[in-house]
Amino acid sequence: MQCSNAVLLIKPSNFIFNTETSVNNAFQNDIKINFDVIKLNVFNEFDNFKNKLIANGIEVLVIDDTEHPIKPDAIFPNNWISFHADGTIILYPMFAKNRRTERRLDIIETIKKNYYVNKIIDISFYENENKFLEGTGSIVFDHVNKIAYACLSPRTTKEVFLELCDMLNYSPISFTANDLNGQAIYHTNVMMCIAQNLAIVCTSSIVDKNEKELVLQSLEATNHIVIDISIEQMNHFAGNMLSLKSNDEKHILALSYSSFDILNKNQKEIIEKFFIMLPLNINTIEAIGGGSVRCMIAENFLPKKEL
Repeated sequence: MQCSNAVLLIKPSNFIFNTETSVNNAFQNDIKINFDVIKLNVFNEFDNFKNKLIANGIEVLVIDDTEHPIKPDAIFPNNWISFHADGTIILYPMFAKNRRTERRLDIIETIKKNYYVNKIIDISFYENENKFLEGTGSIVFDHVNKIAYACLSPRTTKEVFLELCDMLNYSPISFTANDLNGQAIYHTNVMMCIAQNLAIVCTSSIVDKNEKELVLQSLEATNHIVIDISIEQMNHFAGNMLSLKSNDEKHILALSYSSFDILNKNQKEIIEKFFIMLPLNINTIEAIGGGSVRCMIAENFLPKKEL
């Protein structure tokens, strides 16, 4: 399955501008607003986000962040954990030290109560070697065709990416992608979304001509219609979408209002041939956290236990 109908969300306790991640995340903004105002805005955005997913037939598990230690980016769980259809859970090495405490065993134990877990692959030890691979931020999986895409950056080490692909028996495709300032794009899922039938990609960010051709050839070979977004559209998180399936088998594309608004009419018409577009208002989370809808969602492909 390319998309899941069950997701994990983490309700944040201390969402703030993360100075440790800002060194290589150009999408973050240190907005000078009172912390209490930020907290209220983020809580409202999160609750509306959760409720809208539920209202559209998505099975949502919400786990509260713990107050201590302070975890500014706990709202983005997809970077430290992924759940796979064969019962595998993967734990990933994280770049920022203050994000590593997001990996919580109690969350895994909660998941185990309702889902079958056959194996846990923990590659977080690579942090000791300053090598990183931040989950489905670093990797965009094409589960149907068993292909994994990754743009290399300080958060995505090629060696770790290739090793994980070998473990999963996925074909790896890595490349370099930069913004207009020549800075490496911190996560692949900011410039690329793989959905059933569709691929949304900022091809102009892929630096090397041969690497760009490799990506496009792979997408063509797997019968994906490519929607090529501009750098400006990427900067509004148009690449940070996620396809989901509702409990009544409807195909949904979750995205933020900022990404929805920046898409042109033709792009929307192509998407709407395949998906119900579900725009979500997370302006504060996007601006301060530097991540969008896809970053907030950890898909759960694990087999569910019959209760």
